[in-house]
Amino acid sequence: MTKEIEQGTADLEAKDRLRLSVSLVTQGDHQFYTLTMYSDVLAETCKVTTRKEDPKRGFQRTLDERRAKEIARYIDDENGTIPNSIVLSAQPEANLKIVGRGKTLEFTNTPGAFLILDGQHRVYGFSMARTRLRVPVVIYNGLSRKEETRLFIDINTKQKPVPSQLLLDIKHLADIETESEEALRNIFDRFDTDKRSALKGYMSPAEAAKNKLTRVTFNQAIKPNLSLFSGREPDEIYLILNAYILAVRSEIEKKSSEFILNKPVVFRAFMGIFKYVAQRMVDKYGGDYTPTNFQQIIAPVFQNMQIRKLEKPGTSWSKLQDYLEIRLASKLTL
Repeated sequence: MTKEIEQGTADLEAKDRLRLSVSLVTQGDHQFYTLTMYSDVLAETCKVTTRKEDPKRGFQRTLDERRAKEIARYIDDENGTIPNSIVLSAQPEANLKIVGRGKTLEFTNTPGAFLILDGQHRVYGFSMARTRLRVPVVIYNGLSRKEETRLFIDINTKQKPVPSQLLLDIKHLADIETESEEALRNIFDRFDTDKRSALKGYMSPAEAAKNKLTRVTFNQAIKPNLSLFSGREPDEIYLILNAYILAVRSEIEKKSSEFILNKPVVFRAFMGIFKYVAQRMVDKYGGDYTPTNFQQIIAPVFQNMQIRKLEKPGTSWSKLQDYLEIRLASKLTL
């Protein structure tokens, strides 16, 4: 029995056998086929072997359903496009054959016909979407499990992901920033460019750099405090935060010649106690957010402090924050 399928020259010549137009590509010691395959066919024929399911032979990570649902929503609700190829390895169940003068690939449409080497969450997400997609696919044939595992390692180590700080830096160009991301970007940029910035020269907008604060670290430190500035513009928030950081910097400079606030652990710890310092500022000085007034609040924290605590802070910003909170509370006077 023969039936048509909507896929280029693909057709079903025998029961459960599919034919697809392909191109043969040679790279190094490997050959593979490039083609397109509909998302529902991928879902029916692909499998994943995880370490949890098969401790001896498995090498894939466990599927994250939340991530797959995000992909499905992106496809259905945002008319999204994901042009990256799914990389597969044909299994014996596929009974893969090349026909039609090497231009057509034939395989059995059965579960487990292909092992996913790259793109398991995309395949899972496509299967959850309402939209039927035509998906770019790469198929290797005749690989041993060792070769499949090595390819999996190569694919997941040789392809360097885009740095998070670069994505934050360019999100506004794509017009996909949230309100808080936009505010954080503007505040960061003021700290980076303003001559009066307490962090001038110590910011790195688009890439990780030694002894500099990235957008990722900055956002992690500042975002929890944004709710304190309800109704204020980014420029106003910058001026208040800059006054606070200037005060902290002044106190540090009394004890050390080293610039310390560019250390992510130290920066996050001091921003972690900002809300407690700000509350005391409001109680004592109202809305007069000057570096001098902030310094009056924060100075007692540094009394008898071993500066080594900040010069060699370790790796836990939360522990350092707890230490600063205790010192701030112990210096409280009424």
